[in-house]
Amino acid sequence: MQKRTFLKTAGIATAASFLNFESLIATPASPQPYTLPALPYAPAALEPAIDARTMEIHHSKHHQAYVTKLNEALAQSSLLGLALPKLMAQISSQPAAVRNHGGGHYNHSFFWQSLAPVGGLSLTSSSALAKAITKTFGSFASMQEQFAKAAADRFGSGWAWLAYDSKAKQLFISSTPNQDNPLMDIKEIKRGQPILALDVWEHAYYLKYQNLRKDYIAAFWSVINWPQAEAEFANLRS
Repeated sequence: MQKRTFLKTAGIATAASFLNFESLIATPASPQPYTLPALPYAPAALEPAIDARTMEIHHSKHHQAYVTKLNEALAQSSLLGLALPKLMAQISSQPAAVRNHGGGHYNHSFFWQSLAPVGGLSLTSSSALAKAITKTFGSFASMQEQFAKAAADRFGSGWAWLAYDSKAKQLFISSTPNQDNPLMDIKEIKRGQPILALDVWEHAYYLKYQNLRKDYIAAFWSVINWPQAEAEFANLRS
């Protein structure tokens, strides 16, 4: 783990990013269709870790499809426009289309915020998140290793997560299939609040990495928005 802290300008940008995500998941005053959030950076900003063409297709095609189909699935429901975490918390009672497309909308919205165009920004060593990582996993390197394994071992399509169990007051790493996530009230899913997410569907990396998922996972560490992750963790514990 690098020891340096972030420049004030990075912190300002991160605060704005965090507020944007908060507005996305807030419940509107009256039911409104879900909309595709704008990327918080240019599609080419994450190169060379993630190429611009992949970002363009991933965001404007794949994510947009989840938003469109979620609106269709909830068109006649009072749940239309409900804050996404609240929708995830009752997903077991919803049709498969709501689980798949609602999860896809939430997961991608969270994923875009987990990334930063300023590759190499480090986790602040004195932050509560850094201390919790060391306490839970023994070291930052050990957390990286366990997270990378969860992402690499996910059979087929899915996600890897660093999340927080508020009952146990402990971080954990997990992997979910398809568009599932730790917020869902599904028996097979370990529940918790997401801190960091990695999309390991092939459409997230295939244009650049083809079948080399491990190379994509390794590149992910260079474009993590650690201030955002720290803000997520601080918000959960406040």
